[in-house]
This record gives sequence, C-alpha cells and structure tokens, in this order.
Amino acid sequence: MSTTPRDAHYPVAHLRPPRNWLNDPNGLVFHDGHYHVFHQYNPYGATHANLHWGHFRSPDLLTWEPRSVALSPTPGGVDADGCFSGNAVSDGDRVVAFYSAHREDRSFQHQPVTCAVSHDGGQTFSPRGETIIPAWPEGCTMYRDPYVWQDGDGWRMLVGAALADGRAAALLYDSPDLENWTYRGPFAARHPEPVGGTEELTGDGWECPQYLPAAGGLGALIFSTWTEPTGPMRVAALIGEEHAGHFEAGAPVWADHGPDCYAPALLRAPGGRCLLWGWSWEARDQAWAAADGWAGVLTLPREIHVGADGTLRQRPATELLALRGAQTLHAEGATDGPEPVDLGDVGRAFDLTARLEPTGAVGLRLLTTTDGAEHLDIRLDPDAGELVVDRDHASLDPRARGGSYRMPCPIGQPIDLRVVVDHSIAEVFLTTTGQVLTLRFYPAGRGPWRLQARTAPGTRLGYAVDAWELHPLVIKTPATGAAEQY
Repeated sequence: MSTTPRDAHYPVAHLRPPRNWLNDPNGLVFHDGHYHVFHQYNPYGATHANLHWGHFRSPDLLTWEPRSVALSPTPGGVDADGCFSGNAVSDGDRVVAFYSAHREDRSFQHQPVTCAVSHDGGQTFSPRGETIIPAWPEGCTMYRDPYVWQDGDGWRMLVGAALADGRAAALLYDSPDLENWTYRGPFAARHPEPVGGTEELTGDGWECPQYLPAAGGLGALIFSTWTEPTGPMRVAALIGEEHAGHFEAGAPVWADHGPDCYAPALLRAPGGRCLLWGWSWEARDQAWAAADGWAGVLTLPREIHVGADGTLRQRPATELLALRGAQTLHAEGATDGPEPVDLGDVGRAFDLTARLEPTGAVGLRLLTTTDGAEHLDIRLDPDAGELVVDRDHASLDPRARGGSYRMPCPIGQPIDLRVVVDHSIAEVFLTTTGQVLTLRFYPAGRGPWRLQARTAPGTRLGYAVDAWELHPLVIKTPATGAAEQY
C-alpha cells in the first residue's frame, strides 16, 4: 500500500522509504562526498521478512537521494534467506559492505559474516559469494552483526555473540587487507547485569556492537541487548578503555533510555565527528502497521561522544537546525499553579527547546485532543531524580502501547531540554546531561496540538519554551533527480 503525507502517523523529518518494512541501520559510511545510510528493508511488505539492504545518500543530512536496493539475497547462496545486519567501510575508490548471511537451513542464532564490494559509490555491489570467516569460535551460542573499522594501517571487526558460559560478548578480529581475518578473542564479555540502576539486564547476547574509540579520553562500546525468549530489548553501553585487545569498563549504562530505539549504528564523519542512527520500531499492533503499509523509522542522526566527565553524550546533528521553519511558540514566565498554563499551539512535527527552573514536581504536557483526554507527558520526578516521559494517555486507540520511561535528571538546578516530535516519534534530549529517550506514540485526536506547563501543589516553575515547525526532509525522486518532500 502506498503511503502519503495524509497518514497522520507517518514521520516527515525521519529517514525511511515511503512504504514497507525497515529495521536496523546498516553500512553507515561517508564516501565520495556523501553520507550513505543503508538499512534493513523488505521490498515486498511491511513485515520482518525478505531482508535486503535499502540505501539512501546525502551530501548534507538534509537532502536525500534514494538509491537502488544495495544487497539482495542470492538464491542458493550463503545469504539465500536474508542479507542481515552489518556495516560498511570506505577503502579508496570502493565501498565494502560486511553483513550477516542468513539461511533458514542454518541455526537462526548463527549468521556467518560475508561481504560485498561496490566500485560505483554503493549503487551496485558484487557479493563475495562465500563467508569471509569460515567458522565461529567454539562455544558461541549466538553469532552475528559484524562491525568493521580502520585502525592505523589495518582493520578490525567486532561480531555480536553469546557464549556457552552465559556471557554476552563482542568478539574481536583484525585484518591487514579486509580479506584475511584473525580471531583475537572477546573484546568484551559479561554475564547479564543490571543497567543504569534499573532491573533490566545487559542480556544473554549482544547484537550490533559498535565501537566509539577514545579521542584523547574514554571510549564506548555500544550494543543492543538480546534476551531469550523475548529477543531484542534495548541499547546499552560500556564506557572505558582498551588494553591489549580487551575493553575494560565500568558498570553498563543506557545509550537510549526509551523503549523504541534499537540496533544503532555509527558513522565516522569528516572532522572527527561520530554520528549515530538507530531503528525506532513500531509501538502499535502489527496488523495496524501492516494495513498502513509501512513499519519502522530511523531516528534522527545524532552527534555522539564520551564527555570529559565519562558520560555518553548525544544531541541532534547540527545540520538539523536547518529543518526548523517558522517559530510557532515562544513562552516564558513562571507559575506556581494549581492550574496548568497554556503555552501555545504546535504542529504534528516540531522542534522544541525548554529551560525549566523547578522547585518540585513539574512538567510539560502535549495535548493532542481538544478536551485533553489524549496527551503525552514529560515531567520531573524530584524524589527519584528522574525525568519521566509518559505515554499511558498518548493515544485513545487501544492498539497503541503505553508505559512511562525514565532517565536520570539532576535536581536543584535548571533543566535544559530539546524535544523533537515528528507525528508518531518523540526524541527527548536532556541537554543538561546529554542523555536521550526515544519513544513512539500514535495520537488519534485530529484537533490542534497544544502545550501546557504543569506544576504540583506548592511547586513553582520558571520556564522558557520555544518551538519551531519541523520541515520535511527533501527526498529526490529516483527517476528524475528532482527534489520533492514527503
């Protein structure tokens, strides 16, 4: 089914093909003056099946050109039933893609690494046709998702794994030429343990490991937590340093505090900057998404680094400021309640900044119906020292998921937020600490959206809030190269 802008939940400033299924971002690479974003893609429908690699490229992160499907399963080949997740590197005049080769007649948990090479900027690839690592190490109960990067004159690779002794792991290989690979052992391996002071664990296995190397300080190993029998869970990170091929780190932390970000991938951009995209899956009934003809969206590209204080810090890529259109809201003042304060109207796609100076429990509420019955809440819980994003009332449609999600927030000081809402996705950046929380929500209300400031009894809130219309990405039509917006 074709998707049009009349679909009230279809994002306009987040990258995805106009229809069908999307999951993990893959092969993020800067090559020949362009940012290339490949992704898991089902060309035939809005379900997780028939996985190929889709492809976009852009000179500036704002105007994107859809390219031909980059990788397709080879009938009877090592990837006969799916070109699963991996990454790509720029090597001279060629792009080399590494990915998990899936076959239904092989263990689903064991997906060997293969590769394909492009000499035309990723437009077409020639598959190797065989695995580049003949066998996974002994004692691997899960093996998939290569991540390759250049290190000096050579190359290194991580592969996500689970080990028979109960540890999840990222396994390390190295190569002088991208052809011959030597196994060096686990880069990091841990038994399941709580993440960020929560009850959720690092998982039985790690998918899509990504390495953010140290730039004069600490580095980060980012991984997607996978648990039997539920499967994919969330995204965690270890902050630390490499010593002799082993990554030594402290307690795990969340790389995204929300429920709807998974399998993020890194792109090493010019100027030493690292960008990250993630997959934001649907948080609604599968049949609903299939009926609408599309599922899954990529997050905004984020600049990511480890701060001098040893924390993982993220913010929207600077280029995205150019997507701000007309300013739709400016409000500043103070309130001590008890009535909520209407700050103004916003559209279904907006970019918001807020400085909040609270003395207790306060929040912002996005109302999506005229009577306020449907709303998304962002509020401060000072007793817990957390910022809470609550979607329990964000959709009147029972097919949408609810839940409230939290990230640590400093108390007793001003709080700076940047919130990007795009129809059915919200990315909440706690600018004060560099943390982020991603979730999906599906408002049924058709009236104007508006914003409120709210306070608990006896609490004062000083606020300064600004919002701008969020322009769509510009997507070139493949046939003519002319620019159009979707």
